[in-house]
Amino acid sequence: MEKEDNYRLLAQQVESLLEGEDNTTGQLANAAALIHEALGTWWTGFYLVKDEVLQLGPFQGPVACYSIKRGRGVCGTAWQENRTIVVPDVELFPGHIACSSLSRSEIVVPLRDQEGSVIGVLDIDSRDLAAFDEVDARGLEAVARAIEQHAFKH
Repeated sequence: MEKEDNYRLLAQQVESLLEGEDNTTGQLANAAALIHEALGTWWTGFYLVKDEVLQLGPFQGPVACYSIKRGRGVCGTAWQENRTIVVPDVELFPGHIACSSLSRSEIVVPLRDQEGSVIGVLDIDSRDLAAFDEVDARGLEAVARAIEQHAFKH
């Protein structure tokens, strides 16, 4: 239950951090920093839908890919299928895009607008295999809902 409690707290912290602000880039930058620090992951950030591709947004970690096509890699697949994807071993994911060879597992959570369309993704990578599970998926989905409510509703 401790992991679930940590995610509930993280979602509350994200909400408090973003509430009342109207600078989407700043909100996403601070959200990435908070999540990255709280989880201690290798890479934490956002890709946002623009011109029919996912374009790199605010992040924490090493340099990243600038753009990802719909249906490509874990991020593009999560966008296309409009669902959270947990990948225990990125080398076993068909079409994985290796921005860093040190990334071993990944979780991607869609960010949606009020109509339910994907407007971006929260992407988190770990240097460890099988770093994420269904508890992480549910917890990060709650974090994503807080981000949607405050970073994209103005």
